[in-house]
Amino acid sequence: MSTAAAAADLPLRQVHAACPHDCPDTCAIRVTLQGEQILRLQGDPDHPPTHGALCTKVSRYAERLGHPERVLTPLRRVGPKGAGRFEPVSWDEALDDIAARLAAIAARDPQAIVPYSYAGTMGFVQGEGMAARFWNRLGASRLHRSICAEAGATGLALTYGATVGMHLEHFAESRLILIWGSNSIASNLHFWTYAQAAKRAGAKLIAIDPRCSETAQKCHQHLALRPGTDAALALGLMHELIVHDWLDHDYLDRYVEGWPELRERALQWPPERAAAVCGLSVEEVQGLARDYGTLAPAAIRLNYGMQRVHGGGNAVRLIALLPCLVGAWRQPAGGLLLSASGWNKPLRNPAYAHPELLAGRQPRTINMVRIGDALRAMPGDAVLDGGPRIEALVVYNSNPVAVAPESGQVAAGFAREDLFTVVLEHFLTDTADHADYVLPATMQLEHWDVHASYGHTWLLINEPALPPRGQARPNTQFFRELAARLGFDEPCFRDDDLTLARQAFGPAVDFEALRRDGWVKLDLPPAPFAEGGFFTPSGRARACGPGLPLPDHLPNHECAESDPALAARYPLAMISPPARHFLNSTFVNITSLQAIEREPLLEMHPQDAAARGIADGDAVCVYNDRGRYHCIARVGPQARPGVVNGLGVWWRKLGRRGTNVNELTHQRLTDLGEAPCFYDCLVQVERDAAVPAGSEGRAA
Repeated sequence: MSTAAAAADLPLRQVHAACPHDCPDTCAIRVTLQGEQILRLQGDPDHPPTHGALCTKVSRYAERLGHPERVLTPLRRVGPKGAGRFEPVSWDEALDDIAARLAAIAARDPQAIVPYSYAGTMGFVQGEGMAARFWNRLGASRLHRSICAEAGATGLALTYGATVGMHLEHFAESRLILIWGSNSIASNLHFWTYAQAAKRAGAKLIAIDPRCSETAQKCHQHLALRPGTDAALALGLMHELIVHDWLDHDYLDRYVEGWPELRERALQWPPERAAAVCGLSVEEVQGLARDYGTLAPAAIRLNYGMQRVHGGGNAVRLIALLPCLVGAWRQPAGGLLLSASGWNKPLRNPAYAHPELLAGRQPRTINMVRIGDALRAMPGDAVLDGGPRIEALVVYNSNPVAVAPESGQVAAGFAREDLFTVVLEHFLTDTADHADYVLPATMQLEHWDVHASYGHTWLLINEPALPPRGQARPNTQFFRELAARLGFDEPCFRDDDLTLARQAFGPAVDFEALRRDGWVKLDLPPAPFAEGGFFTPSGRARACGPGLPLPDHLPNHECAESDPALAARYPLAMISPPARHFLNSTFVNITSLQAIEREPLLEMHPQDAAARGIADGDAVCVYNDRGRYHCIARVGPQARPGVVNGLGVWWRKLGRRGTNVNELTHQRLTDLGEAPCFYDCLVQVERDAAVPAGSEGRAA
């Protein structure tokens, strides 16, 4: 009997899975299998936020799982760093050598060893479930994981006391929805479903975004403000709400701390001033304020694009106060959602990472945003936070050579011959090409995990649907076996993955119900702040207070206001939102998705393109003092005048001439949270002289 015929005799089975990627939707997935064959991979129709639908990216997960270029055996470098030349080795050989080399470094100073990880998986088990225990026991450097959302999260927590917001499903009942700094169709698809339901019921949708994204095109109105001016717009709206008395005075008096001071500051921002700073018309500012002040319930879906600038944290603080001015929080369909992660934080097990393994040590912290500078720094440099030079990196759930800012510096740091680098990966990414060892990691359908969401209020479980392909192992197994080789004999290092899944949440979560149903909903009130009850010490939203100054508009690091000489040399602002069919650098090598995106693109307004003799489809070079990025110009209405949109994040080696958009971004930090300023970047653009006009296909 053939293998296919034998499989056909096996019963069908269904497995609960969860999307692991860095997306607010955190979809519940239902996998239907016969033997080890995936018959269907779909969004769970019974999970309300997912309602049976998956995005274009994750619906192709089986293609990623069986990709012919997947790393399926441990690899050891045999060529120069960055060349991607490796030979296969056994797991035992790799682990023995890795353990010996890390032990030798740790004997001098374990802080010379740095973990580098982020949200390649958002799961508690395969994320930091065993890894955090290992790093605590070793005493390695800590990593400030700030590369995505820390400015906004810090600003939100300063205002509300935690990263909390309204329920996703209640957006369907709103009469006005401001989609602020978000291309929801590409990056928050299930929110968009609720927004569409509201629209069909008569709600008005307004997009606030420098780019005319797919989402902005489908809203009733699009306000294309300049990058980094969101705080100025919020202050201008507050001015109009005050002078027209579109305020909920009772809510302000009872539930907002520092309102008199905020009122005084907002009155300094008439619509004329806000419009001038934002690059909008006075009528646009006035009309937005009128809508927000008179249409109720009004909801804001704030996302992280707008906080990737110098003043991003202050901007989030101001926008988060807008629902308080109009009393939007009184109704379930009013308020704001940036992150819901704070709702599930009290349910997490505080002992999960076993902090007692630190034994009183306080290792230095490396900011992942500045890894390019950190890898090239010498002792005494501030970026090393008082610790030794970095001698070893262990990278998992991340691709920093592609995604970290100023990637030329990052690649140069990873190319150090004296830097010992281990990468746990699925593919030979830009980062893996620089590794001494590349170790094959399991994918989501091959291991246990549990997930919370930062976009909705549900917890999910992921069960292994298939055995690992080849010699792939879960991240947890790598850290278990490395711990054993280093003599770490604490019982916590023997916990298996199912045990780790059980331990992730505290007793308030019914783990057996989670396994049975695939997900559980958090028990929260529908209008959580209808009567205040914020998580601040006073229980009120905070505009200012002891130790907390009033929020304000802070201009970008790179703009005419902050550095007129730089702006004269590089007159175009650049933002770098993700290409619709990629998620950061994940999915970039998936054939079907790459075929849709085709090329690294730079969107330009016709006015800016004409001034430079650039036509749609031309190969262009985008440059500043940090580097040069080669891509294809798309001339059209997606970009506003004076701003170009470098759609990312392509792997460098899959881009044109081995570059990607992060050649141009800098390592300076935001006002709050020490987060990156990806959208705070000045550039110039010219025709790529080495490539004929109108040519297509990647240049060598």
